[in-house]
Amino acid sequence: MNSAQQNLLSVVESALYDQPRKTEEELRQLASGLSVALMTGLAPEQIEQVVRVVEEKSGIRAGLGAIIDDGEFVPWLDDAKASIDPYYWNRYRKLLIQQGMPRDVVLSLDAVTDSILSRTGNPNLDQAWDRRGMVVGHVQSGKTANYAGLICKAADAGYRLIVVIAGIHNNLRNQTQGRVDEGFIGRDTGRQLPGSKSNKNVIGVGKFDPSRTPVSLTNTLRDFHKDTASTNTSEIDSYKVPVVLVIKKNHRTLANLLEWLRDNSARGDSEMIDQPMLLIDDEADNASINTKYKDDLVTKINGQIRDLLKMFHRSCYVGYTATPFANIFIDPDQEDDMFKEDLFPRDFIIGLDAPTNYFGGKKIFVDGIDEEGKGLWLRNITDNEDILPIKHAIDHALDTLPPSLLYALRAFLIARAIRDLRGQAASHCSMLVNASRFTRVQGLIRNRLHEALERIQNAVRINGSLKERALDDPEIAALRDVWKTEYSEAWQDWRAIQESLLDAIASAKVVEVNSRSNDLNYTGGGERGQTVIAVGGFSLSRGLTLEGLTVTWFLRNSMMYDTLMQMGRWFGFRGGYEDLCRIWMPDEAIGWYSFIANATEELHRELKIMERAKATPGMFGLAVRSHPSALMITARNKMGSSEQITTMVGLANKFVETARVSLKDIETNKTLSRQFLLGLESAGFTQEKAEAFEGGYLHKSVPVQHIDDFLAGWRNADESVTTATAPIRNYIRARSQDELKDWDVLVTGLQSGASDDTLGWSIRPISRYVDLADLKSGFMSFSGRRMRVASRGIEKAGIDATKVSDRQDKYRLDENITEGARVNYPDSIYREVRGRPLFILHLVKPTPPKGQDADERAKALEGLTAVAWSMSLPASNKASERVAYVVNTRKMIELFGSDEQDEDAVDNDE
Repeated sequence: MNSAQQNLLSVVESALYDQPRKTEEELRQLASGLSVALMTGLAPEQIEQVVRVVEEKSGIRAGLGAIIDDGEFVPWLDDAKASIDPYYWNRYRKLLIQQGMPRDVVLSLDAVTDSILSRTGNPNLDQAWDRRGMVVGHVQSGKTANYAGLICKAADAGYRLIVVIAGIHNNLRNQTQGRVDEGFIGRDTGRQLPGSKSNKNVIGVGKFDPSRTPVSLTNTLRDFHKDTASTNTSEIDSYKVPVVLVIKKNHRTLANLLEWLRDNSARGDSEMIDQPMLLIDDEADNASINTKYKDDLVTKINGQIRDLLKMFHRSCYVGYTATPFANIFIDPDQEDDMFKEDLFPRDFIIGLDAPTNYFGGKKIFVDGIDEEGKGLWLRNITDNEDILPIKHAIDHALDTLPPSLLYALRAFLIARAIRDLRGQAASHCSMLVNASRFTRVQGLIRNRLHEALERIQNAVRINGSLKERALDDPEIAALRDVWKTEYSEAWQDWRAIQESLLDAIASAKVVEVNSRSNDLNYTGGGERGQTVIAVGGFSLSRGLTLEGLTVTWFLRNSMMYDTLMQMGRWFGFRGGYEDLCRIWMPDEAIGWYSFIANATEELHRELKIMERAKATPGMFGLAVRSHPSALMITARNKMGSSEQITTMVGLANKFVETARVSLKDIETNKTLSRQFLLGLESAGFTQEKAEAFEGGYLHKSVPVQHIDDFLAGWRNADESVTTATAPIRNYIRARSQDELKDWDVLVTGLQSGASDDTLGWSIRPISRYVDLADLKSGFMSFSGRRMRVASRGIEKAGIDATKVSDRQDKYRLDENITEGARVNYPDSIYREVRGRPLFILHLVKPTPPKGQDADERAKALEGLTAVAWSMSLPASNKASERVAYVVNTRKMIELFGSDEQDEDAVDNDE
């Protein structure tokens, strides 16, 4: 859409905010009338395009999330609302609508921020209080919008000092300051002189009403500084307006702020200390509590944040994070300290629902990947090792680029042209390249990409207008080949793309974003949006938003959950171009993201379950800490300090499966499986009497002894950490007389194909791909790093169909899924209604991932089948539900590698 259409869209959406839903015809009449009133000069078809966008956005929803609190604190906001003038919130709400946030998402944001504010301390309660909470969102899903809304409402309610701690790098702090300027202050703090009342720098909410401008002791150019702050205290004017600071998570900056506050207090100016203070900790898992960025600094920063809170008689800490698996709740050394005086969110935890149009981990790495590992948006990097290995030295030479990176660059330029043709020329469009932890190598990648981009631009400039003859140019021919493979369905007319290419890509540029250089700038540019290829590492990995991110080339190895997820800058909202998005990464990284996305989704569902159970934040902290995925996190924290550690894990309401099997034990485990099936037959559970389930055999009410005997004989691979049988048997044994007395047993099989009699029953083996590299290490990982052997939907086996249907209906309702939309139901929802536990035996035929050598494939996997197992365990009523796992940290290093910090992972500036 052009700028006139964008303006009309904003006005229409603002007019609809407090209105009942309109029919399509009523909406068309409203848009037409406003177009005339605004004198836009838009043609009927252009107005119709605006109407279609409004209609599409009206279907976007966001849930109200989940709330866990201590149950004793009485929320105060409802009683106080009559006396609150929502000045700052009303300005911000108007800005969100103007910027295109769907109406229902704004309404949800309104409700959720009310819930958060109501659980902070009441700023008008004149007695000491100290509140600690946390908001758990999703990567790039609107956390900043949420805390900007919270800031506005807190200021309306009476908070007069607001501190935002934003990341450990200047570029993120500056970006966050810009968001606060736009959404709360209403002025560009980087261009405003102290004491100036000029309207030249009015931005964002200030354009609606600039009369009550908050005082900012920081600006977009400079972090907190004592001298600057001291000169600005005269502007505070007895706190008639709020004071806000956006500071970096840096021990020197925090020390500076603490010293300034102490100086003011020592001089008798205690009014600031008496003010109610709200501290928002963005990326709360990074450096506040858990990070590998210098342990001594972690302790120092953690202590400084607590000192800052203690300086105020009335203070509230709200941490925001998208990665709560990072050790916010997982301290491998001191379990009790989780509840002690720290930054633990003892008072409340609020889980945010992502809007239904969120382009996130579940959509990309779970729903968007088929059983063979092929992704809808994902593409594999397989050609980098000879040119740019994942692990390379700081002095690595780079004279050329991997072909897949050049291919991705071409895909990005084609996508930019298609977005222009779709009317999105005014929108920014970005490509992310994250391929090295060294700033020097990032610079080389930037140079090689710049050279490649110039070649393409020159070719298009010289030959792009030659119609069919343009394809004689190899660069243009290569662009057309990429279009044909990737985007021919998204835009079928190549000629139109070729004609628009020069306008689309002429201003494209390659920029470097790291500690030594930050050329990322989306301001200016007039009518046309920026077209940017951003090359970087850690600086592109936390909080920094790449506007209109469309294509990503990501060459990083496995690492901690939080770091890996935060590197997912491609998550977010991709309205009008989601189908153009592409992500290149190694197969191993795809597997890790799939695994982590599943674990994170499960965690968000756990929040909702615990909300219904009226659990406390401490209970949720234990649930996160005892999640099976915590085995890996805890072990990685302890690597190098001990060879073995013991971790307590909860198995209630969990699914356990053999992610890996040992090659040397395959035949032994097959023999065990034959004995298991023979034992079932002896007890009357024959193949003929079994119920059919998607090609498999299902028996109900099988005595637990059969399961225990199988687990007792199972040879578990060291590489399959979660299926160590001793703790699982201990867990089952403690419940063998009641909750886990009788089991459903499913022997999986395909509905068609060749049968295999290896186990004594006629079974059509399921297929799972394995990485041939693992075979050389003596084990097989099913589905690569996704570590999945069970198929989606398998956990509903044995559950009454009515219960399944009712739980699916509730899931659609909880997730705001519209009627008729395609749904991939998570298996965990079936676990909630399962009466008996489910044991699953899999006969697996391993196949190699696509693209691996055919001869090697044939030799390595010829005639090979393996046995795996999994189990679905229902919720438990027993209080002691955790069991001890012993984890070999040396083995974890072999399997998962050691984390390598980016060169700019620590901000060393003063």
